[in-house]
Amino acid sequence: MTEHALVLVNLGSPASTSVADVRRYLNQFLMDPYVVDLPWPLRRLLVGLILIKRPAASAHAYASIWWPEGSPLVVLGRRLREQMRASWTQGPVELAMRYGEPSLQTVLTDLAARGIRQVTLAPLYPQFADSTVTTVIEEAERVVREQQLDMRFATLAPFYAEPEYLDALMQSAKPHLEQGFDHLLLSYHGLPERHLRKRDPTGEHCLKTPDCCRTASPHVLATCYRAQCLHVSDAFAARMGLQDGQWSVSFQSRLGRDKWIEPYTEAHLQELAQQGVKKLLVMCPAFVADCIETLEEIGDRGRQTFLAAGGEELLLVPCLNDHPAWVSALTRLCERAPQAL
Repeated sequence: MTEHALVLVNLGSPASTSVADVRRYLNQFLMDPYVVDLPWPLRRLLVGLILIKRPAASAHAYASIWWPEGSPLVVLGRRLREQMRASWTQGPVELAMRYGEPSLQTVLTDLAARGIRQVTLAPLYPQFADSTVTTVIEEAERVVREQQLDMRFATLAPFYAEPEYLDALMQSAKPHLEQGFDHLLLSYHGLPERHLRKRDPTGEHCLKTPDCCRTASPHVLATCYRAQCLHVSDAFAARMGLQDGQWSVSFQSRLGRDKWIEPYTEAHLQELAQQGVKKLLVMCPAFVADCIETLEEIGDRGRQTFLAAGGEELLLVPCLNDHPAWVSALTRLCERAPQAL
């Protein structure tokens, strides 16, 4: 029987918390045209300016959440890989990162050298965005083309609406919600509004009305990141029996001066505290593994923002990480991922 490998792909991490390693990582990340979607000369100029000061600040942030075993994102990815190796019976399971190491190129060329010809590529992003899903798929295709690998892919599509994913999200979060809270905030990674508009297949829907994402047609929903985030939020709230007013949605990690999708998490944390919320739970359903955006941006800086505005307690609900329900769900999702023609 021909072995069929599974490659789990996440965003990536610097090799260490040194400024040099963080600068190297940020350069690779920000020079991806799907992340900073400017013509190359402008992108190179902008990224060069960002790299003057940001690596030192980011290195400090990474150092504040770094684990003895390494980057939390990578460590958690390895733990998930080990759990998936016990449940994926078709062949080897490997972990790759779009930026940094282990690189997608290294993993795919190694699998090819081992005689693997069939691979299920699993971008670990519940919602669709060019800056996450598309860039992973195109990088895999580039590696196969340039390295002349005899390899075919099945690809895990964004799984925001899949019952297995939503049930795993509920099971992992339920014990934390049962401890009691005043309000639940679901904070998603943000995107520039222009990224959404570029992916609007109608050219007439995106951000035209305040509630456009909740009225999106299936055709629009297929590539609308914000609509998919709201779908996850609505479905999770329904499964948990949450009422209107008990929960809300915001978007974090804004970079630069462009208009990003709103509401912004930092401002919303202040508003919630000023409205009298004392005990706040925060979930980050755009991420399946805890990382700098959850542990540092929300768990540290977000907590400070909330407390400074009058809140008393902010608890970060862990991501899915290697929760057994997530391992089971991911296995089933990957097993039925469609094979490329």
